[in-house]
Amino acid sequence: MRRITREDALKIEQALERIPHYVADELFPMAVRFEKQNTVLCIAFFAALVTTFFVPVDGAYLGYFDFKTLTCLFCVLAVVCALKNIHFFYLLARRIVQIFRNARLAVIGLVTVTFVGSMLIANDMALLTFLPLGFFVLSSTHKERYMAVTFILQNIAANLGGMLTPFGNPQNLYLYSRFDIPTGEFMRIMAPPFALAIALILACCAVFVRPEPLELAPDDTKTDPLRTAVYLALFALAIAIVFRGIPYWIGLIVIPAALFFVDARALKMVDYALLFTFVFFFIFAGNMARIEAVRTFFGGLLARDTLLVSVLSCQAISNVPTAILLSQFTENYPSLLVGVNIGGCGTLIASLASLITFREFTKNRPGETRRYVLLFTLFNGAFLIILTLFAHFALGLR
Repeated sequence: MRRITREDALKIEQALERIPHYVADELFPMAVRFEKQNTVLCIAFFAALVTTFFVPVDGAYLGYFDFKTLTCLFCVLAVVCALKNIHFFYLLARRIVQIFRNARLAVIGLVTVTFVGSMLIANDMALLTFLPLGFFVLSSTHKERYMAVTFILQNIAANLGGMLTPFGNPQNLYLYSRFDIPTGEFMRIMAPPFALAIALILACCAVFVRPEPLELAPDDTKTDPLRTAVYLALFALAIAIVFRGIPYWIGLIVIPAALFFVDARALKMVDYALLFTFVFFFIFAGNMARIEAVRTFFGGLLARDTLLVSVLSCQAISNVPTAILLSQFTENYPSLLVGVNIGGCGTLIASLASLITFREFTKNRPGETRRYVLLFTLFNGAFLIILTLFAHFALGLR
């Protein structure tokens, strides 16, 4: 065995002395950046960790996970990333906007494509795809004064547009699978608040944006027709899995395999933080459901008014964890489903989509943060109150 020389000891001592500096200069800033970019994931992790002290890890943990929900979410996100890489959504949105000739109609076009996009590719992906286009359109046509209103309305459109389809919002996908809701019934439940949301959003566009003329700069961006056809076929497969037309394990094999050969980068771009957020909240909700005091507390509240409890819960812990948690204590899925969708309006933390919009806006307009938060609170608060009253009194949900 080689003996440690004085020179070796000196090197070890110097290395140990550098550790605190490395932690302070490298690891700590990296941890801060990760926490800022994945706030909800970090909250979910610590929430799950805390519950393990009350419910030790055992074999029952495996029963917490809804593997079909995780698979469907992964497949949809992966294909959407591939379509985004070939500029499919960008060109589609740009074409819609080019049809219009003034600021009001352009904002309506941006909000509408975000609304429809959230129904097809999930609300967070719709925002990541179309918010940059909104910034590009308004900044290139010198209409920056409408930036905050447009981003806020796109955010509301993403949250509320996705409520009509099982795969539009992550919480929908979970509840659709958790309660085995028939597709027709799902859309029947969500159609009335969906229609009201459309009317309110279009009214806001008409009132708060003037019909000022604008022109878009030319853009020669193109897409690959063959790749587009392949990705749309994979997207159709993912949607068929969501609607239970094909076993989910088929998609878990076919879609990653196809993308690995055609566009492996799309697999790297998947929002794995969102997937792990689901995993940690599954653990959190599963453990909470095994604590008798918690079951009694939530069971009593939800028996009185599932809609109101779910709406208020979203304001504090966001809509996805609310859906996963409260689904353990009630079978009243119509009220819970509507509650966790309209509950995405309100506070900044009521939905992951709202945090994405806030991050994108402050990145592009850092000097307008206070104004944005004020407008966001006013718009979202108004939507939340109107939709909750509508669901309570017009639809009779409790």
